[in-house]
Amino acid sequence: MLDKKIKKNKEIVGIFGLGYIGLPLALNFSKKLKVYGFDIDKEKIKKLSKGQSYLSNIDSKEILKAKKNGFSVTSNFSLVKKLDVIIICVPTPLTYSRKPDLTFIKNTIDSMMPYLKKYQLISLESTTYPGTTNEIILPRLKKKGFSVGSDFYLSFSPERLDPGMKKIAINNIPKITSGITKKCLSLSSKIYKKAYKKIIKISSTQAAETTKLLENVYRAVNIGLVNELKIFTDKMGLDIKEIIDAAATKPFGYTPFYPGPGLGGHCIPIDPYYLAWKANKIGVKTKFIKHAGEVNSSIPYLIVKKIVKLLKKSKKKKPKILLLGIAYKKNINDLRESPGIKIIDLLIKKQFNVYFSDPYIKKIPKLRNYNFKIKRVNINSKTLKKFDLIVLSTDHDNFNYKLIYNNSSLILDTRNAFKEDKKNKVIQSYS
Repeated sequence: MLDKKIKKNKEIVGIFGLGYIGLPLALNFSKKLKVYGFDIDKEKIKKLSKGQSYLSNIDSKEILKAKKNGFSVTSNFSLVKKLDVIIICVPTPLTYSRKPDLTFIKNTIDSMMPYLKKYQLISLESTTYPGTTNEIILPRLKKKGFSVGSDFYLSFSPERLDPGMKKIAINNIPKITSGITKKCLSLSSKIYKKAYKKIIKISSTQAAETTKLLENVYRAVNIGLVNELKIFTDKMGLDIKEIIDAAATKPFGYTPFYPGPGLGGHCIPIDPYYLAWKANKIGVKTKFIKHAGEVNSSIPYLIVKKIVKLLKKSKKKKPKILLLGIAYKKNINDLRESPGIKIIDLLIKKQFNVYFSDPYIKKIPKLRNYNFKIKRVNINSKTLKKFDLIVLSTDHDNFNYKLIYNNSSLILDTRNAFKEDKKNKVIQSYS
């Protein structure tokens, strides 16, 4: 049944979760297929219905183009019965105790259950621990009375997007996919072939889930390494960037990673904990991974400690601090797990006067772990001079670094963005 639709390009795709992963995926599929986008956020649905983008890395023109191709958005789960392919891209955060939180996945599956029909393919793309597809999703779907591999098809295909990256188009990223059965894998591969140039088939859903974790744990561990090395080089009075750049000239066996104010984004700060949690469940200790997470999590505290030290000389009771960039990485408006937000929180607790400036973020919304209100500042020569300290947290390309440098009295640069410092006003050391 589904095979025939795939051959004729008649299958209808539903993308559940229209965030940084789901929306680009929906736009990619809509180039060739009819696509429904599902989300419980009414504001997202409202904007997309008008052809407006809410992501800084996606132009509204792309939304309008997709709508002309038949892309539509909804929060109505009854439309699940129209779908042939269901792709789940909902968040998988951590609990306050750093354990996997699969609430969004479970709620999504449970909400679509009354409307599921035979011969649908369900594919999970959300980052999760090895075994989730087989142990959590499959039993839920079986309650429908269907048999996997014949009545319905289940796969895991990890998302591999890097929000804000423009060098590689989404369809050029090799797409990993897997299936509970051979038939599940076959159909999943055929579906994703419609949107991606290269398909990588993995032997099991557990292997595919682990592959995704490995990719991000690899980055987390290496970033943890250079963050720890920065603490050492600061004490030695050495320039960590100079050292990394020199090491990067080796034409083999080395990939450069650079220190920063900590880790942000949905994947890199979280995935190590998903892996460690599963490892602990089966009696394996992940000391290496755990330590990298601890190092990366400690950096905002070191930065705030440095800020306190720098402002100790100030006679003001509450010195004014301007944080430049609060998105977790440059050139996007994504605040998920942003170290800049953590730095703000720590500074507020120490009763500093804290302000922020970010070209991609107008105001700080209520977040999962934070709900504070601080003023946004427009950068100009007049406003910059009002602050006792400028802290560069995110090195957006459209910051006017010359203007910032010329009109600031003291700058703490966590990204090594200020290349020249003739007036000795830039601090890059945390020691």
